[in-house]
Formats: sequence, C-alpha cells, structure tokens
Amino acid sequence: MNMDAPKEPKVDSTLSKGLSILENLVASQEGKGVTDLSKELGLTKSNTFRLLQTLVTLGYVQHLPDKTYSATLKTWRVGRASVENLNLRELAAPELSFLSQETGETVYLAVREGLSVVYIDKVDSQKPIRSWNAIGGTAPLHCVGTGKAILAADYDKLRDQIGPALTRHTDRTLTDPGALEADLGRTLKRGFAYDTGEFRDRILSFGAAITLPGGEPVGALGISLPDINMPEGGEERFGALVAHAARSVSAKLGSR
Repeated sequence: MNMDAPKEPKVDSTLSKGLSILENLVASQEGKGVTDLSKELGLTKSNTFRLLQTLVTLGYVQHLPDKTYSATLKTWRVGRASVENLNLRELAAPELSFLSQETGETVYLAVREGLSVVYIDKVDSQKPIRSWNAIGGTAPLHCVGTGKAILAADYDKLRDQIGPALTRHTDRTLTDPGALEADLGRTLKRGFAYDTGEFRDRILSFGAAITLPGGEPVGALGISLPDINMPEGGEERFGALVAHAARSVSAKLGSR
C-alpha cells in the first residue's frame, strides 16, 4: 500500500445531486417533472423533490403552473458572470487585431446566450462595402459563423433545443436538422464554420470556437464580409486564419 498516494477529494453527495438536476434543467428546452428528472438522473422521487425545493428556495429553479420545473434567469446570470470573469475581451483583443489586419474585414468576438450569439467586441472594416453589426447585437446560432462554431462544439448538449428553433432568414438558411448536423460535422473536421449568406443575403461569415481545456466552448471569433469582397481562395484562407486565432485564445485560457 502506498501511504504517499494522494487522497481522492471528497464529493458532497447532496450538492452533486442538486447540481446534476440544475444541469439537466438548463439543458432542457421545456420544464420537467419530478418523475422524469428522477428517472433520468437515477434518483428517488422523494430525493428529487427535496432538492428541487431547495433550488426553488435559492432562486435557481422555478415551479411552473403545469407542475414542471425549469431553470431561472439567476442560473443564466451566474453563467454570464463566469464568462465575463474569463476576461475574454482582453484575452482576445490581440487576435481580433490580427484578424482585422490580415483580412481588412469586420471581425467579431461573440458568446452564446440561449440559442443566439451576442457580439461582445468587434473591429470594423474600413472598406467601402462592408458587413456591420453592433456590439450587443445578436444572431441565431444556426446561421452565422460564430454561432455555428459554438453549436458544433456543443452540439450534443444543444441538439434537442436547436431542432425546433431552425428559423429561416434567407434561402440559404439550414432549416433541416439533418442538413445542419452535416454542416456542423464539416465544421468540426476543418476547424471553422462557414456561413454562406444564411442570416443575411450576400453576407458571408467565418467562425471558430474558443474553448476551455475540456473542450467546452465559451465564445467564438468571427470574420464577416459581403460576398463581393471575397477574394479567390478566400474560404480556405479566412477559415484558416479564424481557426488559428481561436486556438490562440483557447491556449491562453488553458494556461490561466
């Protein structure tokens, strides 16, 4: 017996079960009842009910009129605060500058909010014809480069939620779940997402996810441009540039 072997850290069983319930509700598009939660998580109904009551009292879960439970905005606020604490804007500023200099087009830093992306920083293009979105602007996950990059990195978690939300914005929008899943597979294989004018007509965008060491996406870098500005070989070049920049930011997160 090795007396010097490090001891496994103790995990509080009640806290672990409560967090598993919260994670399950956050990932669900609809409210869930005690029976469904207990079956999915392997808990007794009485234990599930007691934990839900605690989460309701603390403000992380709400009891809906149809007797189901769902996560509240307090959970969302905690998640957003965690993202803000990563100082993504500061960490990604050199990469945004790099992408701007290399492409001359509008570049963005975005994070996920529900089934949308929110642009939290950008560098504008100085070209006469350009793409434009305001800081604080939003777009659906499934039809812009930054959103598709985040979606591809977290698809197992978001699959059930995104299916019913595939709204059409142009004739190029991917509204079929199978077509979207195939596109996300290509995104993972090549390392960047490509929007061919799926949110706004004739506006192209590229995106690559910024991830934590475990692979969880916390944001994405993106390049956006009118199709008239796309140079020959631009898809491969812009895709490679944004993928390289996102890996650079991810490496910084991993070294913190």
